[in-house]
Amino acid sequence: MTAESPTWLSLSEQAEALNRRELSSVELVNAHFERIDEINPATNAVVTRQTERALAAAAAADRRRAAGEGDLPVLLGVPMTHKDTHDTAGMRTTYGSELYADHVPQRTSTIVARLQAAGVISTGKSNVPEFAAGAHTANRVFGTTKNPYDPTRSAAGSSGGAAAAIASGVQAAGDGSDTGGSLRLPASFANIVGLRPSPGWIPRTLSESPWQWLSQPGFMARTVDDVAWLMEVCSRKPAPASANFRPRLDDGDDLSRTVIGFSPDLAGLLELEAEVRDVVAGAETVFAGLGARLSESVPDLSAARGVFRTARAYEFAANLRDIDATHPGSLKPSLQADVNAGLALTARDFFDFDQARGQLQAEMDDYFSAHDVLVTVTSQVLPFSAEEEYPTMINSSPIDDYLAWVDSTTLISATGCPAASVPSGFSSTGLPIGLQIIGPVGGDAKVLRVARYFEAATGHALRRPAL
Repeated sequence: MTAESPTWLSLSEQAEALNRRELSSVELVNAHFERIDEINPATNAVVTRQTERALAAAAAADRRRAAGEGDLPVLLGVPMTHKDTHDTAGMRTTYGSELYADHVPQRTSTIVARLQAAGVISTGKSNVPEFAAGAHTANRVFGTTKNPYDPTRSAAGSSGGAAAAIASGVQAAGDGSDTGGSLRLPASFANIVGLRPSPGWIPRTLSESPWQWLSQPGFMARTVDDVAWLMEVCSRKPAPASANFRPRLDDGDDLSRTVIGFSPDLAGLLELEAEVRDVVAGAETVFAGLGARLSESVPDLSAARGVFRTARAYEFAANLRDIDATHPGSLKPSLQADVNAGLALTARDFFDFDQARGQLQAEMDDYFSAHDVLVTVTSQVLPFSAEEEYPTMINSSPIDDYLAWVDSTTLISATGCPAASVPSGFSSTGLPIGLQIIGPVGGDAKVLRVARYFEAATGHALRRPAL
């Protein structure tokens, strides 16, 4: 497959080519599966395929266009695999668990249903860690997903399969979800864009708990514009006026009216690998060149670690307690520890949690009254060995627990604020490094606008893996 393959077109370019009938959906879907065949031996990104069903849907899409139907769905005929934790009716969905290795759901998750309503052809599933727990995509059903920039390295997680597929030219964009960085970290490791949205833009699928807020569904793509377009297509309906997510970059416009809090290590809160620090620090010059006003001020995130860990433990225990009870010993050790932590929570823990979360939200509201966005690193480390569940050292310092290496994203998750990872450059060995842009709750369009300016000014996203 050459660089001219239609799978390398952006989402909007694919849609335009289909609508102009310069490309048929059958051709695009065939190219999609051909690319999976080429890259999957190295990446293990796609774990379930439905070739015949997808090609039949593509042929039907082509017939609709040929018949001249009006008001066609905007993404009619575009192929896409889905995260293997997102239910897709009639398609094997395993959640990365041996207990669900042959599971075929009868319902479809909201995020997938809205993609399908927009015309997307569902072609298969991308790999995940067990029950999406962890920032490294590996499980006992399908094995490990590898980084397309270096197949000896991790693709991060939990949306690692989707990120590897997008970066490798299988598809232009894809769905994922983010609890503690599961859209942002894989995007950083794969040199693509990932947005953790504000809560509520993509509604939860009933009968999932409407009270859980930490995990948010969202999108990754090779461009900021494509992520923004998917947010517009799939966000809640009827959408408010603020749901215009696509950045508007007017001629002669810049970031001169934008105040950016810039701190790669969040004022010493984060331990960073040296190359990560150096590459992200270079973004300060880019933003200054775009006219932004830069500030070294950062919000007080001292309450964020406790808020995140309590919410995460609660959600894992709430969602997996029945499985833990009926299949004791079946969960991987790190996930079992998460469930145990949730089951051990007391009323006092929840009282303290509510108070800390209120303090954190007040702090972020105050910070964003004086700043448009906060910019920091996405990942504190470079992509690590695919043989490890998580890195054990940052520089010469041991990592004290499983979550400590992802404070850069988990602390932001605790705030409920939207956050995007955008390509920021590469290490000396060619490993991608991402930049994280954070905005106020509901300020997703502002985050994407700043990300789009940075993307256009740097061109880092144009670099592809040499698979």
